[in-house]
This record gives sequence, C-alpha cells and structure tokens, in this order.
Amino acid sequence: MSDSIVSRLDAQNWPFSLEWLPKPVYMVGGGVRDAILGRTREYLDLDFIIPGDAIKVACAIAKHYQAGFVVLDTERNIARVVFPHATVDFAQQEGDSLFTDLHRRDFTINAIAYNPHTREIIDPLQGYTDIETGILRMISPANLQDDPLRLMRAYRQASQLGFNIEPYTRATIRTLVANISQVAAERVRVEIGYLLASSQGTPWLISAWEDGLLTYFFQNARHENLLKLTAVDQAAHLIIENWSTLGEELQHYVSNTVKITWLGIAKLACLVHQNPDIAETELQAITYSRVEIRAVITALRLFPQFKRINLSLREQYCLFQDVGVVFTSTTTLALADDILIDAKSGYNALSTYTPLINRYLNPDDLVAHPSPLVSGRDVIIALNIPGSPLVGKILSEIAVAQAEGKVSTVEEAIEFAKQCVEG
Repeated sequence: MSDSIVSRLDAQNWPFSLEWLPKPVYMVGGGVRDAILGRTREYLDLDFIIPGDAIKVACAIAKHYQAGFVVLDTERNIARVVFPHATVDFAQQEGDSLFTDLHRRDFTINAIAYNPHTREIIDPLQGYTDIETGILRMISPANLQDDPLRLMRAYRQASQLGFNIEPYTRATIRTLVANISQVAAERVRVEIGYLLASSQGTPWLISAWEDGLLTYFFQNARHENLLKLTAVDQAAHLIIENWSTLGEELQHYVSNTVKITWLGIAKLACLVHQNPDIAETELQAITYSRVEIRAVITALRLFPQFKRINLSLREQYCLFQDVGVVFTSTTTLALADDILIDAKSGYNALSTYTPLINRYLNPDDLVAHPSPLVSGRDVIIALNIPGSPLVGKILSEIAVAQAEGKVSTVEEAIEFAKQCVEG
C-alpha cells in the first residue's frame, strides 16, 4: 500500500502519544478504512484492539491527558476516551490472535488492521481490494447474526461510502431480516438517522425497506411512502435553489441534544402513518424523543394547510403560531406532496409557498414573527379581569390587529382589548 496511506495513519495525527500504547496494538475499523479511501474528518473516531487490559490502557491515557473516560463494556473490556476533537475506543482483542479478531468483524472493509509500532497494514480478508472496487462484503452470515444491527449498518455504510452491497451479502441479509427485531430500537434509530440526513441515504432507505429491514419498525410504511422520500429530496433541492437561507436551515439539527436535521424530520414523516395520532404511537414505540415526535406530528398535521391558496392574514398568523420552529420541515413536506402528485407541479407550486416563506425569512414580519405590544399581565391589570384562556385569545386578536395595521401603540392595544371584551 502507498506511503500516503501509512502517513494518514501515523500516530502524529492522534490526540495522544504512541508511547502510551503497549506492544502489540492495532488500529482497526473505520479509521483504517477511511485512511485507505483518503477520507479526512475534522473529528477523529479511532478504534484500537489490545491483547491485554484495554480498560487499564484507556484509563491511563485519559488520566494523563485529562480527557473524558467511559467504560463501555466491562465484560468485553471496552472503554472510550473522549478528547475535544476525537473519540478513541480501546477494546480487548477477541480470540487468541489478531486474525481471529478480524474474522469476527462485520465487513471486509472494516477488518483491516494497522500496527502503529511497525507501520504495517494487515489485511487477511482482502478488504483493500473491496475498498478499491467499492464493494461492501460480509465476512460471514454468522457474524451478521451475532449482532443483527450489522444488517442495517450495511445500508448505512454503503450510503456514506458510495459503495454497493455485494449481491450474496445482500441476499444473506434478506434471509436474516427477522433478527433485526432483537436489536434495541434506539440502536436502529441511529443508523436510520444517518440515512435520513442526506439525499445519498434515500435510495438505501428504500432498499432497506424493500429487503424487509424497516417493516418491523415502520409497520405502516407502504411503497408510496418510500416514493415520497425522493420527493422530499427534490423539494429540498428546489428550496435550496430559491431560498438558500431556508435550505441551510434544513441542514440544521433540531437542537443541540437531538441530532436529527429538519430535513430528517420531513423524511421521517414519510415513513410513518399519515394520520398524526397513529404516527405518534408508532414513533413512541421506536423510542423517538418528545421533541422529534412533536416535530413530525406538527409537519403531518399542518402541511395540507400550507398547500392552501389565498390564506387570509388571520389564517396565516394562526398557521405560523401553530407550526413554530417546524416551518422548514412542513414547507418541504408540502412541496414534496405536490411533486409526488406531479413532478412538474413542484416548480409551479413554489408560488403557493412564496408568500409564507418570504414572511418567515423576514424577521420584522409581524404575521410570522409577532412583536407583542402588551403582555398578558398588562391586559389583566388594564381590564381588571382574572387570568384565563380569554387573556390568550385577546393577545392573539391584538397581534392580528397589529399585523393588519389597526393598532401600533400600547394605548391602542389596550383600547382594542377593551373592545374585544365588550364585544
């Protein structure tokens, strides 16, 4: 193999010194594979196997560098050290030799080892050849059965790497799909999340569904649901072409703690039942978070209203209040629905959404982004009424009146509130 590959694997690129690792030790998995592919990452994700006590080695490194330390599996002797720009996992070698360990892995491309002390690459399963030809090949059916999440991981890695799943491997996955039910839903969600994140994942999501891997988790998904995934990608492309700011927002995570993008929310809405109540139950069963569920349900419930033409200003105000931060996902889902009905209609439908999008993108627009003249407390004091749902209704009426230009000062807002109560 080329010197450039070895140089990418060199210990100088790590967040810790090689002297902390015993002899022998081997880097394995994605770090080696990505070095061969020439893929670089800002955030390193490295894996090492050690014949001896891996947890002890990891603990010593974490203590010296004042890095984070987590024991992942005491039985299998696996620990993680977390640096500011890298995560490094240390695991005890499985079996009596490196070759035994590599033969227990999932795919040949992930069964290549690098000895940093000798700068030697060990490739007993010809993973390098499969990397060169862009093939994802299993090592054995038994290995896939040992951890059925590997069945789903095949589609995720094929998507991320731009590889094809070798035909016999894919045929084997089809025979083992029932095993996916043994995997905790949250582990499967992580793999699905990668596939939802970009258009490259869509064909592989569809393939995973066709091969039976998604039916256990999305029992109401039908072929037309999967077709809508592609339509969402097309809708996102149209939005990016016409409103780059909105397109960028689609790529943002829902929150710092919820690592799914707003585009992912629109796609997730395609996989569940289109009845929001049924969809909510589905997503709860797959252990999605309350934030993700609320976003999907909001998009499903409101996207038909986005398709309506000539909404009144009051209707627009109420729509913005209801949709909140889920605006971009809901707009994308609505446009995708138009594209699904007629691919050409997607371009024509843009005019339907332009008024709403322009309001959303204008921070000074009082319909999309109300700037209250008075608070609920102001209304309660001025009108001498108790706190109740009526106060909220009055505030909404004031906001609509403000957007319509009927009120513009605190005094006018209070007077308008009195009229609301008297009326």
